[in-house]
Amino acid sequence: MSSKKKINKKDIGKLLSRWSQQFTVLAPSMESGVATMAEWDGKDTSFLDWYRNTVIPPKANFFPPMEEMFSFQKDREGYHIELPLVNEHKQLIFGIRPCDAKALAILDMTFEEAYEDPYYLAKRNSAVLVGLGCTNPYDSCFCTSLGISPAESTDVDLMLTDIGDQFLIEEVTDKGKELIAKTSGLKEATETDEARAKEAKETSHNKVTRKINTEGIEDKLLACFDDEDYWEKIAAKCISCGICTFLCPTCYCFDINDELVKQQGARFRSWDSCAFPLYTKMPMENPRLEKWRRVRQRVCHKFEFYPMTFNVIACTGCGRCIRLCPVNWDITRVLESLPVKV
Repeated sequence: MSSKKKINKKDIGKLLSRWSQQFTVLAPSMESGVATMAEWDGKDTSFLDWYRNTVIPPKANFFPPMEEMFSFQKDREGYHIELPLVNEHKQLIFGIRPCDAKALAILDMTFEEAYEDPYYLAKRNSAVLVGLGCTNPYDSCFCTSLGISPAESTDVDLMLTDIGDQFLIEEVTDKGKELIAKTSGLKEATETDEARAKEAKETSHNKVTRKINTEGIEDKLLACFDDEDYWEKIAAKCISCGICTFLCPTCYCFDINDELVKQQGARFRSWDSCAFPLYTKMPMENPRLEKWRRVRQRVCHKFEFYPMTFNVIACTGCGRCIRLCPVNWDITRVLESLPVKV
């Protein structure tokens, strides 16, 4: 059974300062004008007041938008490859929402189980995830339809739940227990604290009002896969901008390019999107030239193909693709509109 501690909200800065001695602490930040998980500046805890979720998902801290894979030099003897230096400072992500923690668990299936990606795993395996229960979900959130609760602690190492002037701290994994054992200044939680946390979790869960029915969703998508008229209608207003994929916490497509100046260069990988007409066109041809095929690919990958491979839907209901789409394309409406084939 997990142990419970608590901390006053006004002492969160002190807590992060202690953890900064062991980790590179990342916390919600608006310094760039867009909410991201960025390195904590050592003093600001105002995010506790404004933070609902980041725009750029925490996947970017493990799978960056652009990442150097290696550098190389060429001489008469051929190419000499040098791997990038590994950051010795482990990451501690403070305030990750349950939907985004679940998204990382889903990404693990691709980057660890399908094939071992050394760049992703080097950062992922050493990181500590400190979850923060979501008390004010957006109306575009639908996490509960995917079996996730706004205050769920399944995929984090520590979970903080808002109980008024304090946070209840739940030790979830051995990594979390080890961190708490080394952390001073925490108090033991009481039964009253735990009761408040339970009530807060139930309240948060009930605030998620957008729902989708995922029962039989794979079969429904399979049945209408070849219905070109339906997918043409669904894709009509999509502008193929890729925002929904770049800001999705579980999308992982990337492109690889070499940059060469004279006799030295580097190989980079960068985020790519199946929404783009140019997707995969450099090494070959895009297998989905028509827009409706690309839209179908995105929907089916999340709700049909990924479950076929890993037995989990590759969507956490975070709602980013709904909130941030410039043309108000809504995945939940698409799933509700799937034609029933008799």
